[in-house]
Amino acid sequence: MPTRRYIEVMDTTLRDGEQTSGVSFSASEKLALAQLLLTEVKVDRVEVASARVSAGELEAVQQITRWATGAGMLDKIEVLTFVDGHASLDWMRASGARVMNLLTKGSLNHLTHQLKKTPEAHFADIQQIISCAQTSDLQVNVYLEDWSNGMRNSPEYVLQYLDFLQTQPIRRVLLPDTLGVLTPAESYSFVRELVDRYPKLHIDFHAHNDYDLGVANVMEAVRAGAHGVHLTVNGLGERAGNAPLASTLAALRDFMPNLRMGVAEKSLYQVSKIVETFSGLRIPDNKPVVGDNVFTQTAGIHADGDKKNNLYFNALLPERFGRKRSYALGKMSGKANIENNLRELGIQLSDDDLKKVTDRVIELGDLKEAVTREDLPYVMADVLHNTTVMARVEVLNYVLTHSKDLKPSATLRVRIDEELFEESAQGDGQYDAFMNALKKVYSHKKKTLPDLIDYAVRIPTGGRTDALCETIITWKSKKHEFKTRGLDSDQTVSAIKATQKMLNTLE
Repeated sequence: MPTRRYIEVMDTTLRDGEQTSGVSFSASEKLALAQLLLTEVKVDRVEVASARVSAGELEAVQQITRWATGAGMLDKIEVLTFVDGHASLDWMRASGARVMNLLTKGSLNHLTHQLKKTPEAHFADIQQIISCAQTSDLQVNVYLEDWSNGMRNSPEYVLQYLDFLQTQPIRRVLLPDTLGVLTPAESYSFVRELVDRYPKLHIDFHAHNDYDLGVANVMEAVRAGAHGVHLTVNGLGERAGNAPLASTLAALRDFMPNLRMGVAEKSLYQVSKIVETFSGLRIPDNKPVVGDNVFTQTAGIHADGDKKNNLYFNALLPERFGRKRSYALGKMSGKANIENNLRELGIQLSDDDLKKVTDRVIELGDLKEAVTREDLPYVMADVLHNTTVMARVEVLNYVLTHSKDLKPSATLRVRIDEELFEESAQGDGQYDAFMNALKKVYSHKKKTLPDLIDYAVRIPTGGRTDALCETIITWKSKKHEFKTRGLDSDQTVSAIKATQKMLNTLE
């Protein structure tokens, strides 16, 4: 078999990703992420900071370089520097970093209007910095800022600049789509032109995601011959962000089998969740590879197909990324969805009972309830312990109020057979107020209610604030004790449902 082409992966979460609005990593967070990215995720390089930003940034890089020196990874730590005489070089020496990514102008538009210099003057400044870096034993990579617009609008300048750079002792040329404006076709043609013209240059491609084309543009740049790519965890970055690490790597591996990369896929979800925590930016549930819902089947027909022959699987198997497939419970659920979730809990039901549970889950889904696997035992208890009784009594409407320093109150309307009753009362809590109003209703019928002798509430272990809540109430009448259950995401409502079941058992 032919040798597969190796693609370097440079992660720039700690530098370019930190330009995301509102995101700032502490020194200890930067150190932890740099260690994780290099030792667990196994990216080839990390860009950890911009020179001269702040004292805190310098401290962070010093901590990272001390660790990297001991780990034999100092050459994998990179810092963005500037064409600023000796200022960035002095900062690099103080930081302990040895690889500088020099930010230069990749379009004539930027050069003319921002620096107000000629190409020759800019090249002379760059050559001086590269020469000084050599004497300090620093490696130099060169960014061509706004290179994508340079290729569109001033390609002669880009070629003039690269003609100059190929004479310089640099390691890599870094080509950023700074404003995220490239199409996949342009990404291919621009990179291909440069790879063919400058075969000795190592070319990295750096995509932004303004048109949601980041992953596609990376794929086309690599197909055109780019030797490395720049990515960020969770797609962090300025404006719409950068090409995301997880989904880009998955796409390259699955659709370009002639490539090889060193990244460990099983670590991608872990680093994604850690960056989510450190950055304070929540991962969208539907974000490819790392989103909470992307390995969740919702439709019952999909669960059924998976059960029969993995009919709805694709190459993005969750196990690749240290994750598991799940089957959502809600109004789209079918018996196969419920059965798969029950199997995970070690529970097997008869077809009749499975249908009852399925119908109840669908009913809860119609009410917008978020039903989880952990809720299922409570749904089962509610459905399977509920004997069919004609609903002679129905609590039609109720209003419950709770105000600080005022007694809770309840107003309710109840149908008993064909009669309607409406009463209000106060109590020591909302449910107590509800029961007091209910006693008033039954006083019209000259009936007393059973005594409530036990009231138990359960939610699933680790349940969220919207978890289903099961209320089990034990009643004592003149004849016997009995229990009724209610199920709802609201604790008081679940108690009311349990109470209505009690009312329908009275003679």
